[in-house]
Amino acid sequence: MRERGRGAGASVDERYAQWKSLVPVLYDWLANHNLVWPSLSCRWGPQLEQATYKNRQRLYLSEQTDGSVPNTLVIANCEIVKPRVAAAEHISQFNEEARSPFVKKFKTIIHPGEVNRIRELPQISKIVATHTDSPDVLIWDVEAQPNRHAVLGVADSRPDLILTGHQDNAEFALAMCPTEPYVLSGGKDKLVVLWSIEDHISPSTTETKSPGSGSSSVKQISKVGGVESPSVGPRGVYQGHEDTVEDVQFCPSSAQEFCSVGDDSCLILWDARAGSTPAVKVEKAHNADLHCVDWNPHDVNLILTGSADNSVRMFDRRNLTSGGVGSPIHKFEGHKAAVLCVQWSPDKSSVFGSAAEDGFLNIWDHEKVSKKKDRVGTRMPNAPPGLFFQHAGHRDKVVDFHWNAYDPWTIVSVSDDCGSTGGGGTLQIWRMSDLIYRPEEEVLAELEKFKSHVLTCSSKS
Repeated sequence: MRERGRGAGASVDERYAQWKSLVPVLYDWLANHNLVWPSLSCRWGPQLEQATYKNRQRLYLSEQTDGSVPNTLVIANCEIVKPRVAAAEHISQFNEEARSPFVKKFKTIIHPGEVNRIRELPQISKIVATHTDSPDVLIWDVEAQPNRHAVLGVADSRPDLILTGHQDNAEFALAMCPTEPYVLSGGKDKLVVLWSIEDHISPSTTETKSPGSGSSSVKQISKVGGVESPSVGPRGVYQGHEDTVEDVQFCPSSAQEFCSVGDDSCLILWDARAGSTPAVKVEKAHNADLHCVDWNPHDVNLILTGSADNSVRMFDRRNLTSGGVGSPIHKFEGHKAAVLCVQWSPDKSSVFGSAAEDGFLNIWDHEKVSKKKDRVGTRMPNAPPGLFFQHAGHRDKVVDFHWNAYDPWTIVSVSDDCGSTGGGGTLQIWRMSDLIYRPEEEVLAELEKFKSHVLTCSSKS
């Protein structure tokens, strides 16, 4: 991607200029925030305040530095302008090199090593887990952590808890359970590991431990980056992958069920109650490495996977394979490079997003695939079935994005711009115009009303 970024510089700039000219038409609101250092992850935290025209919310980011200053976990306060408030001419007037007035750094945590992945605990979103280039998962209470000044030579911040159990580096695969305070991780050791954060408060007994348990969760002290912190061992260790585990996800309705994907091209479903071996193993879910997975919060039968083969696939867990290999319900083929992140919308059960190394964040609706005729105006010429919006505001690979559960059509996305602009990253917070996704009859009725209003105004003038 880095080479492609340099070679196709002119076309990337042209594409970007075209996108920026369309911002007032396509978006209800957009904030562009230049990052001095790239962030490999971005996540929404708790909502802090609701006001008349905007809401304030925590946002979790990181700074992946070159070593001249420490790597950091950043807690920011973000002002989110409410729908139908921002003036169209204002949202496209931003300077790519500037920081956004809507994003303010609130706290800096000196992170032991670079932050590869950030995930918040849904029930208590001030509790955050991070992955770095080590076997451990680090747990942070971001509200209790002291604010630090990131200068060379400063000591690392002390994690509130360290989760041990991997035998090799666990860099990316990380998930928090929506129903229990459980953490799931995957690594280069080909293992999937499950912990309960509550085991730190009261070490689990044999009755509460899952059948697939590896080691007992006895309180102990571990060291990371020269700093000592309390640590706990896993509730369960699960073996079934034959290469690095790249992503993991809990079933939205059960803390005992989860899935994982890896560089072995497999999608595996696990049930902690049934032991430490796969419940279902889907060979050749894609014909390449799998990078990401997400489980539909509205329909627990639907699972998305994204791969180095540039595609997103949707599986039904009731019918995962055919002839011994993965049998997806549908293949979504709209990216031109490896898919790095997939996530279902928290609001609409058939909608999801996919981000890739091609710099695009695509928004899909799988219900539109079966409909022979998409709504007039929402389908681009030759657009892949199901694709109804393409966010083209990034000029390099989109490494992470997150739908906002408090403001369902608002998305935060981040790109690592080292390949195109020579460094740093771009954070964007955006909401597409509701005319794009609302029911057709509603939209036409509103446009008709607007048309009659314009005609009345013009006749008066």
